[in-house]
Amino acid sequence: MTEAGEDGRVIPLSGIHNFRDYGGYAARAGRLRRGVLWRSGHHSEATEDDLAQVARIGLATVIDLRGDSERRQNPCRRPPGFAGEVLFHPGETAMQAGGAPGRAVHEEAAAEVRSAADARRAMEALYRTLPYRPVLVGTFRLYMRALAEKPCPSLLHCLAGKDRTGLAAALVHHLLGVHRDDAMADYLLTNSAGNAEARIEAGARHVREGFGRDMEDAAIRVLMGVEPAFLDTALGAIAESHGSLEAYAADVLGVSSDLLAAMERNLVEA
Repeated sequence: MTEAGEDGRVIPLSGIHNFRDYGGYAARAGRLRRGVLWRSGHHSEATEDDLAQVARIGLATVIDLRGDSERRQNPCRRPPGFAGEVLFHPGETAMQAGGAPGRAVHEEAAAEVRSAADARRAMEALYRTLPYRPVLVGTFRLYMRALAEKPCPSLLHCLAGKDRTGLAAALVHHLLGVHRDDAMADYLLTNSAGNAEARIEAGARHVREGFGRDMEDAAIRVLMGVEPAFLDTALGAIAESHGSLEAYAADVLGVSSDLLAAMERNLVEA
């Protein structure tokens, strides 16, 4: 595995996909600190070496965007002696066909997908709903509060670390004044970070088991990747409902001017 992205922001691990630092970008009040804003996929398949590398970061907070069923099915491994706080809002963030809980959101979107065009339509429809799913909103609120209260390294993750995690990271970027192009570039880094082919293969097994083997390979790649239109759809839904991301953050996520100022103090260096 090789590092991807600028300045080695991706840590290539064997059992944790898409593990990377999403700090370092120019922001409104300076530049985002490096080494405090981390994101990844789940850690249930982490190796001992993976855990040792994670331990060196010194995580104080882990924000788990998965639903209760996902956590039960894929409990995350933590480094020995891990004393950080794991935050999540109880409930389900994604549903299977028929209303049963337990799948990641990209798997939820796969229910009627056969072609790549189907997959793109499904993912855009999914992203339109992500900013307003109650359990996700609850965990986003916990995340913003944690970033304001602790100037310590935190890790944001879901199952694949690309959709729920991607939106949450983009919200932080936009609130702190990271340029939209930089925020989008960081979001798209999912497609090349670490061993992307291993991540796609792992996701494909789950998707095919759940939704049949006649799905096109190109559709799997769309479901397991990210595209600009996906994030743009979520941000567009926010703009339609609230006029601006700042208004959404204040009204839905509870990000007051004081809380945002505290986030900047903890996360931005002049």
